[in-house]
Amino acid sequence: MSIKAFAAKVFALYVHYKNSQWIKNPVEAQERLFKQLIKRGRSTAFGKDHGFDEINTHEDFVKKVPIRDYEAFRSYIDKMREGAEDVLWPGKPLYFAKTSGTTSGAKYIPITKESIKHQIEASRNAILSYIRETGNAGFVDGKMIFLQGSPELEEKNGIKFGRLSGISAHYVPNYLQRNRLPSWKTNCIEDWETKVEAIVEETINENMTVIAGIPSWVQMYFERLKAKTGKNIGDLFKNFELFIYGGVNYEPYRSKFEALIGRKVASIELFPASEGFFAYQDSQEDRGMLLLLNSGVFYEFIKADEFFDENPKRLTLKDVELGIDYAMIITTNAGLWAYNLGDTVRFVSLAPYKIIVSGRIKHFISAFGEHVIAKEVEEAMRLAIDKTGAQVNEFTVAPQTNPPEGELPYHEWLIEFEDAPKDLDHFSQLLDDAMQKQNSYYFDLLDGKILQRLKITKIKKGGFQDYMKSVGKLGGQNKVKRLANDRELAAALYAFKLRE
Repeated sequence: MSIKAFAAKVFALYVHYKNSQWIKNPVEAQERLFKQLIKRGRSTAFGKDHGFDEINTHEDFVKKVPIRDYEAFRSYIDKMREGAEDVLWPGKPLYFAKTSGTTSGAKYIPITKESIKHQIEASRNAILSYIRETGNAGFVDGKMIFLQGSPELEEKNGIKFGRLSGISAHYVPNYLQRNRLPSWKTNCIEDWETKVEAIVEETINENMTVIAGIPSWVQMYFERLKAKTGKNIGDLFKNFELFIYGGVNYEPYRSKFEALIGRKVASIELFPASEGFFAYQDSQEDRGMLLLLNSGVFYEFIKADEFFDENPKRLTLKDVELGIDYAMIITTNAGLWAYNLGDTVRFVSLAPYKIIVSGRIKHFISAFGEHVIAKEVEEAMRLAIDKTGAQVNEFTVAPQTNPPEGELPYHEWLIEFEDAPKDLDHFSQLLDDAMQKQNSYYFDLLDGKILQRLKITKIKKGGFQDYMKSVGKLGGQNKVKRLANDRELAAALYAFKLRE
């Protein structure tokens, strides 16, 4: 065993002991953190606007601070981007993580000195948990690759801007620098196809032991390696032991990955976001992720089926139950206060507190990390109708993750036309162009040849109504899902497909 592997085992035990202190006292850890956050926030513009001097309990906080999404924070964030200090958190943020747009374009999520520390620690501790549980540490002597965005950052008003993965690239610890791939030069390549080819060349003859990234991007990397060498990834990288992923559900990819690798490898699921690092899988024995309760994030939970009520009850950790979907609301040491993350989680353990990500509070598609929302598909449809004169009765959108052999995955639009466009291909192109303009992640996936352009499936007239009737949801407040992250609705609608 190398000195580095031995040191990793010792460090893993230390971190496990340190974490066990808050794991054993979860509610107390959250209450203590809540008080610390409120104390730090009192001197900020947001704290003064919301009477933080009068907040001593969670009940006070609920009365003073309503739940907000990004758009409701925009006026504060705009001031911060202009260089103002003490707006949402004392001082200025170190970074703004740029993410895909919502109703008003791109989002800029603040990252502070305090919050980036916890982001990096969580990534490290996920690997250390694996080492402690399994006793495997030899992989630290091999090469590790983290498929991520460019680490090149822009700077304005003393704050750096970039994607979260690019920001994180600046915090790889010194003891891993020699193990890390790709090279800095390759990591800065913007064009994804060019970047993947460069990564293949840099890694093809290396002793790769850890590979991390969003599954759809890693799959492309694996496919390029296999095409170039004719070997399964497990044969090419004989010591490949650990796959680390997050961002999308791995299950649709699992069988494809195991075929590409040629054997099973251990995996660790992460739950990171620009807004914070919330959980990681700390055991190979179950798929639940340990909720991080001492990492600068105070959590509130609202039952998903009550979220859109006028005054939904905001629960703290001590009130949650197993098996219920909750919208997760966060208050962080980056200055997000009662922020609606948009994700729903389900607790699979209460001792310790472990979660799985169960979906989004609103319908969405993110099978490949694209984060498509209803507004985007509806706006694309509006533009296409305006430019062609077509009339649409109803439509829904679903991902096709398992296309015919030789084809790339795509988004399938199932559309019931009242008056179909004369040129369906042109209509499809208008939809796709509008989606690319609205959603940078979708554009990147097409540009990187992860997805192909969307495809349209025509549903016969009255097909959506017939479907709703068949499931007992015709009329009233029942609505067809505008989009979904699975194919349940799409598969059911094939019974009402237009035969031409």
